[in-house]
Amino acid sequence: MGVTVGRDPVALEGIRRRLAVWSIRTTTAAGSGHPSTCLSASHLVAALFFGDVLRYDAARPDWPDRDRFVLSKGHGAPILYAALAELGAFPTERLMELRTIGSPLEGHPNARRLPWVEASTGSLGQGLSLGLGMALAGRVQGRAFRTFVLTGDGELDEGQVWEAAMAAAKYATDNLVAIVDRNGMQQTGASDAVLPLEPLADKWRAFGWETFEIDGHDWGAIFSALDAAVAVRGRPAVVIARTVKGYGVSQIEADPGNKFHGVPLKADEAERAIREIEGA
Repeated sequence: MGVTVGRDPVALEGIRRRLAVWSIRTTTAAGSGHPSTCLSASHLVAALFFGDVLRYDAARPDWPDRDRFVLSKGHGAPILYAALAELGAFPTERLMELRTIGSPLEGHPNARRLPWVEASTGSLGQGLSLGLGMALAGRVQGRAFRTFVLTGDGELDEGQVWEAAMAAAKYATDNLVAIVDRNGMQQTGASDAVLPLEPLADKWRAFGWETFEIDGHDWGAIFSALDAAVAVRGRPAVVIARTVKGYGVSQIEADPGNKFHGVPLKADEAERAIREIEGA
């Protein structure tokens, strides 16, 4: 179903880099957006959509048995749009319409504008609740689809996340997988300086979730964790993926003050970043 490259790390790395480059190009062209959060999630998004994880067909966005994907960290929309375009949902040239007036490629995903978007997100902390609702609806409908929710670590400050976590455990929603992009940064600085999250894995376990901790830039670790997560029965599963904000772009990686949060690269910076990502 859909276009995948399988689990060959070389092929996956190629698509990951394309998604990263699109995230840079489109936000620079728009003059706004969040490229750094797209880069930290680039391995995770590539693995889900192109690594035979999601049961998904971009040609059939209303297919009832498709797996659902909720981008709770909605400001990472550019990399979701890039993945959809690379899957053939719409021409890749349209990615350059990001954040332009009248474009359905809004700054945050809008389910009323794009049929491939499962839920409108951007108000952080709501995605897990939305995903839980989808997972429970699938159970009621007798359908076998799974729901994956990608969150940021900063939005775990929101109490609604933990309400959803408790409810998911109570109802034994084993068709729900949460993935935390643990890049250590949020809008105003380091996540653990704003509100300490550790011991994060122990918190999820205490809330009744099967919990996996991985390097979010390691293909083998990602697939091992995702395969294990979807095999869990009787409880929901979470993958805590430790990542680097702005992965692959040294200028952003070396920014301890997070000044690139929500800030696109200037044209010359973008070209340097693209050459770096492409290994030129």
